Amino acid sequence: MWLVVGGPLAVIVAGLVTVVIAVKNPDPVLNKSDYERDLAAAQRLEGQAKIDAMAKMQPANQARNHAASPVVPTTPDK
Repeated sequence: MWLVVGGPLAVIVAGLVTVVIAVKNPDPVLNKSDYERDLAAAQRLEGQAKIDAMAKMQPANQARNHAASPVVPTTPDK
C-alpha cells in the first residue's frame, strides 16, 4: 500500500519543490540595449580579439552545439 501511494506522492512533492524554486529564482531578462552595445563593440575589434568577443556573444544553443563538436575558426593569413 505504501509503495502504491508513496511513489506518486514523492513525484507530487518533487514537482511542488521545483515550482517553488522556479518562482523564487527566476532567470533575469536580458537588456536588449546592453546586448546591442556589446555586440557593436565586439564587431569593432579586429583579429583574434574579434573572434573571441563574437564567440562570447553567440546564442546559447549555438554555443552548446559548437561545444559538442568544436570547430576552431581560422583567420586568413595577411
